[in-house]
Amino acid sequence: MRHLMNPLDFSVGELDDLMNLASDIEQNPDKYAHACDRKKLATLFYEPSTRTRLSFEAAMLNLGGSVLGFSEASSSSASKGESVSDTIRVIGCYADIVAMRHPKEGAPLVASIHSKVPVINAGDGGHQHPTQTLADLYTIRKLHGRLSNLTIGLCGDLKFGRTVHSLIEALSRYEGIKFVLISPKELRVPEYIREEVLEKKGIPYQEVEKMEDAMPNLDILYMTRIQRERFFNEDEYLRMKGFYILDKEKMELAKPDTYVLHPLPRVNEISVDVDDDPRARYFEQAQNAVYMRMALILTLLEINVEA
Repeated sequence: MRHLMNPLDFSVGELDDLMNLASDIEQNPDKYAHACDRKKLATLFYEPSTRTRLSFEAAMLNLGGSVLGFSEASSSSASKGESVSDTIRVIGCYADIVAMRHPKEGAPLVASIHSKVPVINAGDGGHQHPTQTLADLYTIRKLHGRLSNLTIGLCGDLKFGRTVHSLIEALSRYEGIKFVLISPKELRVPEYIREEVLEKKGIPYQEVEKMEDAMPNLDILYMTRIQRERFFNEDEYLRMKGFYILDKEKMELAKPDTYVLHPLPRVNEISVDVDDDPRARYFEQAQNAVYMRMALILTLLEINVEA
């Protein structure tokens, strides 16, 4: 039995297999419509979510399975003091696979240790968001036809942005990757990411504060929101909130094949007038997440669909 806590839990070859499966699902949805008949997915979300939770549920429903779970800690027995380890032992009696989001880093890992069914980390605090990374990788591969020899710009909250941390770790395994880290000094990538991933692997990167300086050289611009829920000080959040706003004027600095991604939700960091630009692919990215989560569910449940 396997779990997914971190994108590095899968080898590069296994990631390729997942993306190939997602591509087949995208092209042949009817073939997979009953792959998970009589299977149940439990979504245990101790933290608010729209896209991730509904994407997982849509993925399981598309596969013919069913879903159960809760969307906030207050509607679960966690509000009574029940531990994650006890919850997962009970849920394993009801469901075949679990997707868990939790504000505490490492909580899904604790669940996986005590679980008798596969557990998927659907986001743990500011740590990891591996299934978003799967969607990101699939989207980049579809857009550029490869995951190597690319210059990736990551912009906004690089300190607390778990999607950024996961994506850096995942892309660092491909050849010819360069990163441009665009953020204010207060929201720079954590030291452990710089030292243990980028510098340890000799991956070229530069840190800049002005988005305009980076735009002409990027193959992908990955925008993130400034996350209010990660700040302890409201004044500090308000000061950072409008630091980066991508608009039509800035898009004119980018190459014709510089694609814009965003894990969503956005607040004000991408102007709505960018939505009509053919290089804006964040809503396509959200759709791709369903295909990748479908592929992941099938893989973890060891379900093979015949051609």
